[in-house]
Amino acid sequence: MTELARTRPETFFSDRFSVTSGLMERVLGGSLIGKVDDADIYLEYRINEELVLEEGIVKKASRHVSQGAGVRAQAGTRTGYAHTDEISIKNLEEAARQARAIADRSGASGTLALPSRGRPHDLYTLAEQPIAADLARKLDLLRRIDAETRAADPRVKQVIASMASEEVVMLIATASGWTVGDVRPLTRLNVTAIAEEGGKREIGSYGGGGRVTFDFFSEEGRWRRFASEAARQAVLKLGAVAAPAGSMTVVFGPGWPGILLHEAIGHGLEGDFNRKGTSAFAGRMGQKVASELVTVVDDGTIPNRRGSLNVDDEGTPTGRTVLIENGILTGYMQDRLNARLMGMKPTGNGRRESYAYAPMPRMTNTFMLAGQDDPADILRSVKHGLYAVTFGGGQVDITNGKFVFSASEAYLVEDGRVTAPVKGATLIGNGPEALTHVSRVGRDLQLDEGVGTCGKDGQSVPVGVGLPTIRIDGITVGGTAV
Repeated sequence: MTELARTRPETFFSDRFSVTSGLMERVLGGSLIGKVDDADIYLEYRINEELVLEEGIVKKASRHVSQGAGVRAQAGTRTGYAHTDEISIKNLEEAARQARAIADRSGASGTLALPSRGRPHDLYTLAEQPIAADLARKLDLLRRIDAETRAADPRVKQVIASMASEEVVMLIATASGWTVGDVRPLTRLNVTAIAEEGGKREIGSYGGGGRVTFDFFSEEGRWRRFASEAARQAVLKLGAVAAPAGSMTVVFGPGWPGILLHEAIGHGLEGDFNRKGTSAFAGRMGQKVASELVTVVDDGTIPNRRGSLNVDDEGTPTGRTVLIENGILTGYMQDRLNARLMGMKPTGNGRRESYAYAPMPRMTNTFMLAGQDDPADILRSVKHGLYAVTFGGGQVDITNGKFVFSASEAYLVEDGRVTAPVKGATLIGNGPEALTHVSRVGRDLQLDEGVGTCGKDGQSVPVGVGLPTIRIDGITVGGTAV
């Protein structure tokens, strides 16, 4: 175990920076109490490591250490935030003064909001942190992946294998005297294969990870599966036909296709967009917003998952929030600010990329619950349509729910049979509207392998997604007109 993993966050910071909980309370209390509605300080120490093997050669091997603190003050709807990369009482006091000045005392009640206390989870206590695993073992694994991917098919000409790991120690202290911390491991393995045939080149990519040990990748033949999947996808695309265009039935495979759910409706269910009235779901609590077959949850408490947290970046324990239940809108994902302003409870969804950013409502692990249908029966029910298995990039307009997504692996469905692979398929639609057209939901819910990263307002955080096999009728597919 690393030194970080053996140490409680409170002890870690007090030993290194002479910053104790009492001193932090003094900083916050002296500068902010009685002048704002809420205030806190976030301390962070982070180690990142990245290894990249390309064409059998180590192209990158880096380790980076960063540390810092951010002080936040809130008055009414205004938020003041200041951060420093040198943790000292002097810098913290200055950051507190700046945060208060930005927030502005007008509109403050003069009474500090109490944080949502609760017992933190223990979701990822590991025997060995991934960043502490021996470097030689990691490079050996990447070389074995390179060989395995090439051996999968002679058409695979280039391979890129990479591993990224991090460990984060964080500590939250509030002006009311409450302190909570966490030690967060995270690792991800990714394999990219480039196949060539007849002058054509195609790329396949696969990977996974989570808040797990390095040995996780050897369990159940996981790294071999990553290698073979990357090669399979690349080779498959060499023989793919052009995707058809038009309105048609689309069947989404289980697991990673949940990224469409994440983008098309997930962001629209975050508290800030609904408080401001800019979400397509604003003001619709208790209304039917989807097919009665649809139940969507956000759950930050699943052990070892990429999007899980013991506490969020405001110190609130994560939870399981039902967002849509049997088609009815039942909840939003909340941080402390938006929950307070909306008269609701925080849900443990206050997240930030690092100490340099203020937290905001973000997803953790977001997925649709399983239904009753046999996935094979769902495919057999389609006369003519598309079976989308893996997605690449996409974008969504939060205000109206309109989305555009590219399917990186998809197939034609003809008379109930999955036939030719297609390329260039783009799905175009409206998230809230698409949910009303969900006509079949499979019993095969899967979460993704652990590769998701979500961007919002310039911040990126790790997330998880999931989906059972579902059928949605009447989605516009952009491809080749027929």
